[in-house]
Amino acid sequence: MTVPIPVEPIFRQGMSLTIGLVGALIAVQIGMPLPWMLGSMLLVMCVATGGAKLATPVRLRNLVIPVLGVMLGSGFHPGLFSHLGDWITAFVVLPFFVAASFAASFTFYRLMGRYDPVTAYFSAAPGGLTDMVIIGTAAGGDERRIALAHACRIFIVINLVALFYGLVLGVETGDEARRYVGFADLPLDDYVILIACAVLGVVIGPRVGLPAPQILGPMILSGFVHLFGISETPPPTMAVNAAQVIMGTAIGARFVGTSPRQVAKDLILGFGSSLCLLSIALASAWATASLTSLPIREVFLAYSPGGIAEMGLLALALGGDIAFIATSHIARITLVIAAAPIVFSYFRNRRL
Repeated sequence: MTVPIPVEPIFRQGMSLTIGLVGALIAVQIGMPLPWMLGSMLLVMCVATGGAKLATPVRLRNLVIPVLGVMLGSGFHPGLFSHLGDWITAFVVLPFFVAASFAASFTFYRLMGRYDPVTAYFSAAPGGLTDMVIIGTAAGGDERRIALAHACRIFIVINLVALFYGLVLGVETGDEARRYVGFADLPLDDYVILIACAVLGVVIGPRVGLPAPQILGPMILSGFVHLFGISETPPPTMAVNAAQVIMGTAIGARFVGTSPRQVAKDLILGFGSSLCLLSIALASAWATASLTSLPIREVFLAYSPGGIAEMGLLALALGGDIAFIATSHIARITLVIAAAPIVFSYFRNRRL
């Protein structure tokens, strides 16, 4: 007995990716910062809110995430040991940044968005989208609002950070920002090693209890491989670009089924909340940079509250210190996931 292939979802996913690719190519032509991600994200979001029956390419996204983990691991190198003292200072500042940004965003959603306390709390938490939606819904929050708040935060933070780096700081974020690496430039043994990192990371990550195991498992293994010089090859350029298109399409497709009016309202709230978060991130980055030898533009990227995958791709495109930036985001999201339910229980008993 043959199992029927679900043609319609595949068609919708294919249509989403096609629109995403078109958006990316247009963005490349007009010189938009981080074109492969932002172009696909913007066009897919516009089409999705216009009523088109698109679908998130879930399986392809799940396939890309371990590959992205391996890419992020390639940013680790033996020379980073000389910066560990600076890293420690940045991580000491991180909890204060998280607490301040959390409080500012919560206040904004309560006063300006008129969200109920539970929904405002988990909408404001600068953690992972999926984790905050699950925990917040279980606590009695509005699932759709929490999901849209985090989708808008990631969407707006990526756009604002990319535009800030590209237009204000003049940092190149297109293909010209990094040396082109073709698939043929990687030796066969490097492919074997990196594929092994991806496969083993996906298997081991959940078993050892890593948060976001699909990306962190491969990233940690790839980090060890590059840290000890077993492989020194950077990821192929086309693989990085393809990952950006898929991730941008996936973010844009989150707005399917949402009316333009609702998206406009949530985007306005998300914009205000993101400005609060990024202002505190900039102040925290300035404080950290003044205490260390870390450049402020890299610390700012490390503190900017986007997703691990998205900010990792942004770090790749901007040519930043991927190891430091990715590790900072892992620390932030782990801290929020661990602390948010505990702090929520404490304040709930005192009528949040």
